[in-house]
Amino acid sequence: MSDEVLREHVLYVLNGGGAHLGFDQAIGGLKPELRGAKADGCSHTAWRLVEHLRICQWDILQFSINANHVSPEFPIGLWPPTDGPPNEKAWDACVEAFRTDAQAMVDLMADPNTDLFAPIPHGDGQTILREALLVADHNAYHLGQLVFLRRCLGDWSD
Repeated sequence: MSDEVLREHVLYVLNGGGAHLGFDQAIGGLKPELRGAKADGCSHTAWRLVEHLRICQWDILQFSINANHVSPEFPIGLWPPTDGPPNEKAWDACVEAFRTDAQAMVDLMADPNTDLFAPIPHGDGQTILREALLVADHNAYHLGQLVFLRRCLGDWSD
């Protein structure tokens, strides 16, 4: 398989293709009053999930491109401290930052000058390919949780 074909496959998944659900589809139509709502059987609120997705994706991207990046403390630094966003502006900023970083990871993966298999110099064996797959996997997992939460809250229709 050529690098170009591999890039196309990974980009397809990063963009919500295949069995994956896209970010905008998962958050689309979510009622603002439900962003901090809890549901029986669900560990997190929509805000906690979306902000966690943003933080982790940003962390993985920054690790991939910035030798000076310092990751947030695990696990506390990867989750927001509150169940709901402080305000509408915080939600909007989170969503926009997620989209921006998602596009940056897509751009990095799509760049033919990016060596997908070279170890990241400041890592301990990670590659850009591994980090892109980690983003896709992590996002898919938590977007699935978000859909389940929305179903439990009566805010999702198939």
